[in-house]
Amino acid sequence: MDLGYFLQAALQGAYLCLLHRGHLAQGAHQLRRVLRVVESRGSQSFRKSAARKLAEVLLSSVSEDSYWPPLGPPPSAWLHREGAAASKDAIYPTVKPPQRYTIDGCFCPQDVVEEAVLLLLITESMASGEAVLCRLPDQAEARQASLQDATSVYDLLTIGMARRGQYAVLSECLERAMKFSFDEFHLWHQLGLSLMAAGKGVGAVSVFKECARMRPEDPSLPLLASKICINQLNWLEEAEALSQSVVSMEEEAGEFLARAYLALGLCCSLQASEATLKDDRNKFNKKALQALSKAHSLDPQDAQTAMYLALQLALVRQVSAAMEPLQVALSLHGDDLHSLHLLTLLLSAQKHYRHALDTLVLALSQHPDNFNLLFTKVKLEETLFGPAVALQTCEEMLQCWQNRYDVSRSSETDDSSSLPVQVERPEIIPGARKPSIHLTLPDFQDTSSGSLNPPSVAASRLEAALSEVSDLSSTPRQGPTYIWTTLERIWLQAGELFMADSRLKEAQFCVAEASSLFPNSHSVLLQRGRLAELRGQRDEAKSLYDEALAIHPTGERILVHMGQLLVQTGRVHLGEKVLRDAVQAHSTSHKAWSGLGEALQSRGSSQAPDCFLTALELEASCPIRPFTIIPREL
Repeated sequence: MDLGYFLQAALQGAYLCLLHRGHLAQGAHQLRRVLRVVESRGSQSFRKSAARKLAEVLLSSVSEDSYWPPLGPPPSAWLHREGAAASKDAIYPTVKPPQRYTIDGCFCPQDVVEEAVLLLLITESMASGEAVLCRLPDQAEARQASLQDATSVYDLLTIGMARRGQYAVLSECLERAMKFSFDEFHLWHQLGLSLMAAGKGVGAVSVFKECARMRPEDPSLPLLASKICINQLNWLEEAEALSQSVVSMEEEAGEFLARAYLALGLCCSLQASEATLKDDRNKFNKKALQALSKAHSLDPQDAQTAMYLALQLALVRQVSAAMEPLQVALSLHGDDLHSLHLLTLLLSAQKHYRHALDTLVLALSQHPDNFNLLFTKVKLEETLFGPAVALQTCEEMLQCWQNRYDVSRSSETDDSSSLPVQVERPEIIPGARKPSIHLTLPDFQDTSSGSLNPPSVAASRLEAALSEVSDLSSTPRQGPTYIWTTLERIWLQAGELFMADSRLKEAQFCVAEASSLFPNSHSVLLQRGRLAELRGQRDEAKSLYDEALAIHPTGERILVHMGQLLVQTGRVHLGEKVLRDAVQAHSTSHKAWSGLGEALQSRGSSQAPDCFLTALELEASCPIRPFTIIPREL
């Protein structure tokens, strides 16, 4: 039988009176004592309320540092501050102690969030099990009461899970609530946000569309779905339709209208970058400029909109025009990473390499571990000072990678907690591997004389290096993929610099390191092909370029190198065809136009000078790295 209203009210008064007077430690202690009592069928409703109240107190009033274990007494400092001078038994007098659960072998939470989340998960299972599913009119009041009861639990669970970044677990809990949440906007909205934070983009878009059906007048819902389509899924047509639905609201969208035009502009800009036909590319670029200009006019104080307008102008090679909105963006947000990076690229496009490097150093002083900035720094240093100086930055990048993602040591997370804090280091199984990753650039030269070591010594060093590389490739990699793609890019960049310095043995070592990470990467295959071409092994180089093109058919550098190689080996018409494909896919690539001009010149075509002139015009506004390295995200 149930405890009854008056008995439950009396039991709840034991801790509520303490909490209402501000005696949080005593109230929390009383709640813990109550929850340790052996439960009966009639006490489940009371236990559910007590557990939810304890979780609420823990999340709202107890910090990580002031937390005390569930089985221990409250800190004396808390009791003294609350005016509790008597002993524990005097504070909580009992005539006949109730039967309590034994604590032998029981799991004990280690921190405040862990205890609160465990309490809420237990409460959630009870609340969802007691939810009224009947849709009959006479059950409306009971259904609404059970829904409010469950919603309060899910709101607290959202707070606790968010503190630990456990969005995937939170989304699973909210999915269970959908069985009794028909047309209940709040829980659907919470589910969409949790799926979005957990990286489950497909489900999040579907949920936000359902939310938009419930509240068609709310412009934020289509924009959230559009943001996921752009940032996570690359569903550009879907994002464009969602953004257009907000644009069609016009003044009813209010402050979201500018964001809708921004989203629309980014969609068109990304579609232009992916378009293979020049007419389509021009159409999308024109729509992107119009939308971004409209967004900037609607909200001129938005630094992000101004920066993306400048980026779009840069993408269509209006470099001087891009400076004006970029200056607005920097005046509004002077330390913005992407704005400073874009300024660096624009200065390099104007051939002001020294000013570009100074700007980049300023950006690195505020974002010292940003690899995208460091790759740009390498290119600028190579242009200004030569490969040797740029290689020093590559060495620093390898050390930075090791410091941030040290895969030779075990994870630093606390294994005693079932809800670990998300850290940037990937979780590594202790003892699973030896620290065999080379994080120092090779040097097969004699430092005293600068001459090469005897071939046998160099060969033995290279053989030893490659044997350790094989150890790395045979061991499963831990952590997210982007960690390893970053390391691959560092090795390939170092390999390019060694090739530019005519140090092919070191270049081979770096390419082998990258190949051990991703042997079928088109970037690795391209570098292997370039290395083979420098050694005069043209057939092998062509084979490697073919493999790279099979993986990435529209890669600019792959098409250019393949076309130039075919022209050099006498297959002029085929080389011209490949270079025309490169120009078609990358109409602003001066290297592609120059290569096409060389192919046409080799067969005496009158179109060659036009290609060379186009290449010169494009090269005059070409940045040190493509403008597309600036991420276009909402």
